[in-house]
Amino acid sequence: MSPQIVICGAGFGGLELAARLSAAFGSEIDLTLIDKNNAFVFGFSKFEIMFGRQRREDVSSYYANISKPGVTVRQELITTIDPEARRVVTDRNTYDADILVVALGADYDFGATPGFVEGGHEFYTVDGAVQLRDVLPNVRSGNVIVAVVSEPFKCPPAPCEAAMLLDEYFSERGVRSSIDLSVVSPWGIPIPASGPASDAILERFRERNIGWVPNQGVKALDPATKTLHLRDGSTLPYDLFLGIPIHRVPEVVQASGLAVDGWIPVNKANLSTQFPDVYAIGDVTSAPVPKAGIFAESAGRAVAEHLIVQLRESGAAKPYDGAGSCFIEFGDHRVGRVDVDFLSGPSVTAPFTEASLQGAEEKQEFAASRRKFWFDS
Repeated sequence: MSPQIVICGAGFGGLELAARLSAAFGSEIDLTLIDKNNAFVFGFSKFEIMFGRQRREDVSSYYANISKPGVTVRQELITTIDPEARRVVTDRNTYDADILVVALGADYDFGATPGFVEGGHEFYTVDGAVQLRDVLPNVRSGNVIVAVVSEPFKCPPAPCEAAMLLDEYFSERGVRSSIDLSVVSPWGIPIPASGPASDAILERFRERNIGWVPNQGVKALDPATKTLHLRDGSTLPYDLFLGIPIHRVPEVVQASGLAVDGWIPVNKANLSTQFPDVYAIGDVTSAPVPKAGIFAESAGRAVAEHLIVQLRESGAAKPYDGAGSCFIEFGDHRVGRVDVDFLSGPSVTAPFTEASLQGAEEKQEFAASRRKFWFDS
């Protein structure tokens, strides 16, 4: 009898895991992949939407197009997860699993920061990027601030990427000289894991007159006075605020008892939880890697290898290496890359490849190869 595998969430991690198990076992497995959305969108595609270069439909890979042996995709809202029984309840069905994988990512708590909803914008959701697409063309002067409210947050380079792309966008429109552009970060350098990448970003900031406000968080926005209140009690004036909101686990995960101190703890070697045959991958966990799609993907790969060994009752699975390549947009169609390995060796390694046109091509190939592997039969 085929094992019943249920994957909650079809992001980087869930898609990678489903594709690898299908490739290994074909129709011998019975795998259900559940997501509330109808399509997958790469995080970096939100910049394409935000700057009006592509539409939502252009960057969406629709789950209905997945046709892989042994895999059934359900667009349903998960309402309950019982990790002891390995039972998942949705707005339409109940699923009992032999193996359960939670890959629901991190949600955003906009309301946790006073004034954010009323006075700020964000680009971490597709809806937020769509709103900014209509807002940005009307910005001709003033203080534009990209700010990380607090950590942890998804995709560490994204706030700096946003600033460099905004610089390019305003320059192309001929209004950059009338705009003061800056980034507020809880970190001392843009990417703590990579000094060379951080140096390159800060050098670009100096070249392009982009302000860098390190070691700060955001306490509140005052929309009436257009004032940003920072963690240390200081303030900054803003005309346009682009914020990265507070992150948290989805409410269904919090209610499940899986989360401890805000996130799901996992065995860092195989991403198992405290519950037998229940795994968690990606941003929803407290695994010692950044919250980013590439690390969710590598976690999905590690769990797939572990399950393949378990189900075949042969071989040995390598421990999760926490490795991945992060692309960084510098503007002018140039993209850099950080190749990070968090767990394989005695310390983190993160060499940086300078931004180039070739880097942009590599990023496009990265996206195309994932779409092909995850969605093509």
